[in-house]
Amino acid sequence: MLWIKAFHIISVVTWFAGLFYLPRLFVYHAMSDDKPSRERFKIMERKLYNGIATPSAVVAVVLGLWLWLGYGFSGTWLHVKITLVVVLIGYHLWCGRLVRVFRDDANTRSHVFYRWFNEFPVVILIAVVILVVVKPA
Repeated sequence: MLWIKAFHIISVVTWFAGLFYLPRLFVYHAMSDDKPSRERFKIMERKLYNGIATPSAVVAVVLGLWLWLGYGFSGTWLHVKITLVVVLIGYHLWCGRLVRVFRDDANTRSHVFYRWFNEFPVVILIAVVILVVVKPA
């Protein structure tokens, strides 16, 4: 079970890396005003979302479920953590929608919006780590 836990942590770290970097790409993409830059950002966003963030999310969720079933965790902290993971999945899917918006040159938001958007996963990460480590009642 320790191998499962190790790979779960690795996939969570990789998923968060994608969720931290992708909105940062949105910031730069929203600020770009030349076609070569916009095309480059489209490629980077697509590859990061489809090649790194999404597979990492799937592995993190599958291994998390495996750990839950294997250890039989329970308690309020777990319910809150699972709720936050569901919210994070929603954020991830919203990022996927934004990748398509930028791909279609349909973005209407400024780089300032994406700077704020980029901060959301930090809040989730802090809360989840505290819940998992401290396990408050």
